[in-house]
Amino acid sequence: MDTLYGLSKDEVRLLQKLSTPKKIQDYLDALPINFEQHGETHYSPRMVVQKGTAHCIEAACFAAAALWFHGERPLIMDLHSARGDDDHVVALYRFNKHWGAISKSNHATIRWRDPVYRSLRELALSYFHEWFPERTGIRTLRAYSDALDLRRFGTDWITSRRHLWWLDRELNNARHHQVAPAANLRQVRRADPMEIMAGSLVEFQPPSQ
Repeated sequence: MDTLYGLSKDEVRLLQKLSTPKKIQDYLDALPINFEQHGETHYSPRMVVQKGTAHCIEAACFAAAALWFHGERPLIMDLHSARGDDDHVVALYRFNKHWGAISKSNHATIRWRDPVYRSLRELALSYFHEWFPERTGIRTLRAYSDALDLRRFGTDWITSRRHLWWLDRELNNARHHQVAPAANLRQVRRADPMEIMAGSLVEFQPPSQ
């Protein structure tokens, strides 16, 4: 608890309840997706709780803080996409020497991962097949980062009331690994109509304009 100095009593009580990766994921699943109606955001874990909404990197940072609260390393990983698609960020956890991920997405396929992956590469590649924009069907995952340990940055990021834009830059500057040679990626088949139909399923509808 001293490690996460600055938390309010209510925040401590919340994090005490989120004692496993599954419980953290359940909490994040219950939050509406952050559609950034009023401009781009990068909420801190405190602001995620106060706003009651999150998108992928905000949820990953919240999950990392909750894991740290319970004595685990606060690790996040960037999944880098081809130009024209958005990157995705997940929080990492490990059980019995195998990796899993806590993830928030409005789509069904790039979410939670059970701890069954022997390496971060295996985990990252589990996101490859179902990751494509509906308009093109082109699979766009291109690279994944080394795990970024948020202990490097102290604890202010957990309770900050400012957007954590600097953390985006840290992730972008982390070492990234290509998922496959360019020649192999040119052989990747586009999603077929059935896959595109399944991939179009979303959990939260965007607010009407």
